[in-house]
Amino acid sequence: MKCPICKKVSDVKYRPFCSKHCADVDLGRWFNGAYAVPADTPEDLDEAVTELEKEQLRPH
Repeated sequence: MKCPICKKVSDVKYRPFCSKHCADVDLGRWFNGAYAVPADTPEDLDEAVTELEKEQLRPH
């Protein structure tokens, strides 16, 4: 198996990556939204906000 970041042979310790560095690069891409799946409609975001607001109003 090859590292999806740099294409070197992966290391069992960091699988599927070859090193901690490549694993951290991948994690950074997740955090900055590089792997985000775009929404089909803008209403999706509005619905999520509405549901979150409803949950916050519920007693715990």
